[in-house]
Amino acid sequence: MLTAIAHFFSKALSSPETRKKILITALIILVFRAVAHIPASGIDRASLQALFLGSPLLSLLDVFSGGTLANFSIMALGLNPYINASIILQLLTYVVPSLEELQKEGEYGQEKINQYTRFLTIPLAAFQGFAMYSLLRSQGILTTMGPLALVSLILTMTAGTVFSVWLGELISEYGFSNGISILIFAGIIARLPITLGQTVSVIQSQDILKMIVFVRQDSIKLRQAVWQLRR
Repeated sequence: MLTAIAHFFSKALSSPETRKKILITALIILVFRAVAHIPASGIDRASLQALFLGSPLLSLLDVFSGGTLANFSIMALGLNPYINASIILQLLTYVVPSLEELQKEGEYGQEKINQYTRFLTIPLAAFQGFAMYSLLRSQGILTTMGPLALVSLILTMTAGTVFSVWLGELISEYGFSNGISILIFAGIIARLPITLGQTVSVIQSQDILKMIVFVRQDSIKLRQAVWQLRR
């Protein structure tokens, strides 16, 4: 088995085109992870860290964001708005005849649905940015408040999501297909070393039911990512 796997990778790496795709994909992932650590402004870092340390469930949620939530970087929303938009569009194909017909038109139809998904991602990111502002304000984590702070946070979160989607599409075009899914998995893998400890912490807090509900919700997102890989 291991010999077969080694032979497969050896054969794949012998192709210049494959090596080029691997290099491009790796570079884009590095950019994605680097930008994900640029902090957003107007946040009380000490209060934010205390909030996550006091909530094992939030810490576990941070794993699936690739660490952008606890750091509250400019990409704190990550690709979540895009994933939600994709799920909404897929559900709408079952109830909207025009979308159902579009889905049957092969590559052209799929490209149009992807375009609609990108358009829907922007208002969803803005809405989630507003929800994020409301949460942080209620917890006293914002150092500045008011209309300007609200607009600034929403624009920052939306821009971070749009940038993430753009990086994913660059991978799809110049690297391997389904770049969005690759970035999702890259974010999760980046936090794997601390996943076990956080899971144990949730169990020790006897918050088992919440953990099960949380894992169930994120398993849906993971299945969506796997579905995109198979497309």
